[in-house]
Amino acid sequence: MQTARGGGPRQEREVPQIGGQLDDERCKEVISFMNQSSDGKIIIQKMKDTFEYRQPLIHNPDESHTVLSVFPRLLDTKGLIHQDFSLLFGPETSAKLLGKWHTVYKCKVIREAESLTNTTVLQSLLRSARNQHDDGCPEWDSDIASFYSCISYHLSLLKRKHRRSVQSCRSQDEHIENQEGHQQPYLLVSGTCKQAISMYYIVIDKKLIPCQGTKSMAAVDELFKVHFVFSVSYDAALNNMYTFLQTTVYGVDVDATKESPKVKELRAKLNRS
Repeated sequence: MQTARGGGPRQEREVPQIGGQLDDERCKEVISFMNQSSDGKIIIQKMKDTFEYRQPLIHNPDESHTVLSVFPRLLDTKGLIHQDFSLLFGPETSAKLLGKWHTVYKCKVIREAESLTNTTVLQSLLRSARNQHDDGCPEWDSDIASFYSCISYHLSLLKRKHRRSVQSCRSQDEHIENQEGHQQPYLLVSGTCKQAISMYYIVIDKKLIPCQGTKSMAAVDELFKVHFVFSVSYDAALNNMYTFLQTTVYGVDVDATKESPKVKELRAKLNRS
């Protein structure tokens, strides 16, 4: 994965005061114990206890690539991404996307998408978003379709010939082996078809992190948070999408983050609707 200094996920910030944090020597002992444990509750608690110890490692450009080696339980214990993000910004901020998508954003983004230039793909996304497919078999589930139809199209993301933010394949191992060079985090899904996805994974540094949630927007929520947990810059092709989520939905680093005119325009339209 590539990193870049600046606002958003790469911005170094003051670590909140968290009770129960351990000194360096004790952290090393706990890490060794945790990596041998099979008790999920103990792992989650010990990862919380070593949160402050983890931050300098994450933000050191010479050592950040070792984070998943030092803390391999990030690769097999669900909930750790949400925990670290909540420790950084608080549980209220962490819950904003999933808490507000259905009550605040979903209907608005569908309505905004209806005003865009009509295309065959957009029509399909809107039908999926409204659960209106004649054959009863939508291409995408309603939540992710509404997310794509407005944000991706309005922010000019799918008009470009870039790698998709959501990828699927026959074999997870084959997919990972075929990846070349540095890539920013993205979603890999497991399922029989787009509307029957059974598991979501985040791919980072050719490693799989299983998502805690089994719904599409929960996976998007966790993918966004990974950037802050590991201090990784956004994929350039998806920068507008992530910036919109960061500043408009989560309300993180609003004053310190440079927004494109597209992001500002979309926020203004949603606030008026």
